[in-house]
Order: sequence, then C-alpha cells, then structure tokens
Amino acid sequence: MKLPKEEIIARANLICKNTLMETLEIEFIDCGDDYVVARMPVNSRVYQPDGVLHGGATAALAESVGSFASHLFLDLEKYYIRGIEITANHLKSVKNGYVYAKAAFVHKGRTTQLLDIRITDDHDNLISLCKLSTISLPKKAK
Repeated sequence: MKLPKEEIIARANLICKNTLMETLEIEFIDCGDDYVVARMPVNSRVYQPDGVLHGGATAALAESVGSFASHLFLDLEKYYIRGIEITANHLKSVKNGYVYAKAAFVHKGRTTQLLDIRITDDHDNLISLCKLSTISLPKKAK
C-alpha cells in the first residue's frame, strides 16, 4: 500500500534527526512517483570562506535527496541503499535564500540506480547539476 505524499515527507524528515541532514537543515518538501524534492537554507553554516554556498554542502544535499529517492523505490525490509558515485557541476554561486534539489531517475535498476539532481535557487536558476549512482544491497538475515 502506497503512503500519502504528506506521510512520506513527514517520515523522511523524521529520520533525518541527529544526522548530517539535520546539521545542514535539509528538509524534504515534495515527492511524486518519479521525483523527490528537498531544500536547504544558504547561510553561514554552509558557506565556504568567501561567503557563498560551499560545493560540498551542495553535494551533500544532492546525495541526500537522491539516496532518499532510491529508498522510496526499493523494499527496505530486504535492501539497503548506498551511494557509490556522485558528480557535481557547480554553475552559479548563491549567497542567501534556499537551494532546492530535485532528484529524478535516469535508470531504476534492481541493483543500481542513476539519478539526475538539479539544484536551483529561489528564482529557479540552475546552481548545480549532479548525477548520483546508488546500489541496492540485500540485508542479511538475522
């Protein structure tokens, strides 16, 4: 049985407590059958020394939203997800507001998944374009 979107988002935000996602204030805000969206505030917590969004924080946002999209696709009773490769092309700087990450599948394989993650700002400008590969690994019986 598929959960309502609001419940999926609430659960996603709940499991982020006491993690990097909470530290970076990443919040899941939308999802659908083929995408997940999260946002992160741009402030001094995610700045590089010259006062703009750090590329590493952007990559953390991208990996967080992409990995969660893969989690939604799989049976988490039987499998767990790990990111195996991420690339990020940073195209524009951001000093304030929010950045939004929308992860969409390029490939939904049983073992590997490939996601396209577009990072945009409050004005829908493309900030970074990321690709994430994830792998689903079977859980061992206890």
